[in-house]
Amino acid sequence: MKSTHLALTATTAIAVAFAAPGAASAEDLTLCWASWDPANALVELSKDFEKQSGHSMNFEFVPWTNFTDRMLNELNSGGQLCDLMIGDSQWIGGAAENGHYIKLNDFFDANGIKMDDFIDATVTGYSEWPKNTPNYWALPAFGDVVGWTYRKDWFERPELQAEFKEKYDRDLAPPATFAELKDIAAFFQDREIDGTTVYGASIYTERGSEGITMGAMDVLYSFGFQYQNPDKPYDMEGYVNSPGAIAGLEYYKELYDCCTPPGSSNGYMSEGIDAFKSGQVAMQMNFAFTWPGFENDANVGGGKTGYFVNPAGPDGDQFAQLGGQGISVVAYSEKQDAALEYIKWFAQPEVQAQWWKMGGYSCLKAVTLAPDFPSSQPYAQTFLDSMAVVKDFWAEPSYAILLQDTQKRFHDYVVAGNGTAEEALNGLVRDWTETFEDDGKL
Repeated sequence: MKSTHLALTATTAIAVAFAAPGAASAEDLTLCWASWDPANALVELSKDFEKQSGHSMNFEFVPWTNFTDRMLNELNSGGQLCDLMIGDSQWIGGAAENGHYIKLNDFFDANGIKMDDFIDATVTGYSEWPKNTPNYWALPAFGDVVGWTYRKDWFERPELQAEFKEKYDRDLAPPATFAELKDIAAFFQDREIDGTTVYGASIYTERGSEGITMGAMDVLYSFGFQYQNPDKPYDMEGYVNSPGAIAGLEYYKELYDCCTPPGSSNGYMSEGIDAFKSGQVAMQMNFAFTWPGFENDANVGGGKTGYFVNPAGPDGDQFAQLGGQGISVVAYSEKQDAALEYIKWFAQPEVQAQWWKMGGYSCLKAVTLAPDFPSSQPYAQTFLDSMAVVKDFWAEPSYAILLQDTQKRFHDYVVAGNGTAEEALNGLVRDWTETFEDDGKL
């Protein structure tokens, strides 16, 4: 999902102009996205498009905290700032139904762009509306998923290995289950390492945008949570609030209570990054986009960081929260032909391969399934394994209301300690039912 990340960099508006000599129909395109490291990489990547096409590229980048409000206001007003939009996966339903994006099926067919060439989950998550139908409104642009980093150098210390083995009768290693994860988090909680008190895990608890929803759902999926009856859309009773879902939310609160650093009541992306880089925590929940930064960090790079897929639940189910975005052509743009040229260029295998090398997470199977991909980065195999088990939040046009309700219910229970997990999920069923009734879907 990842529609409202905390800011990682300041608001950026970058213009890079290049016009090929003699270009008869050169356009000045603007691509809108969030302000973060991958966007900076895209600026560099796009210089090749400028040289080839004669078009010039401008970039409007907005911090994640403001990105959704800023860009949805732009779309809802029919604004012409953006010719291309790398928008959140959750916007697809509303963007399609409200006419904000142009449908890309005919363009894909005419240019030999096949959705089967992209990771299946990213096509469903970023491109399709209605879901699971061949109606495409975006090209998968940036694959992302919630996974975990851990202090590999701490896990490998002989004295800690011996102590953990004696206590839990198993090796200190990346957890395969959530039960194992909590044991490891408890083992490190309030432990002194190199003269500093450290803590078990950094998890998502942020209230204002989407943080705690992304974190809790990342656990609930593997405990049996489902958004609806697979055979009856919008039938949520017994699925959203199933016994497994209740147990999953209880687990998330237990992990928060037992094993997080002090002051963790409103943390999301940047707080997790800071906690891990500063040596506060043994493990960290965060989206995969953060991983390249750890490899290059002075404190946790150089082999000190390891990566693992979101663990399995008590019955062996294993899922992870999808992040990432697709790239779309804005319906209000007067430069749609040039914008489509950009998408055609971006979809090329050689461009996608370069995108991965520069820190972008390509969704093209020709890149991710290449024999040398798993060894291309220390986190590459974890990314592949994680993308194979993803689920995502609602992509309904009313997703923002659905998300606000989830944020409140989860934060009130997990962080504030109000009521029970069952009451929180029962309340969520009522909230969501009311929204879908208002939408005429129930």
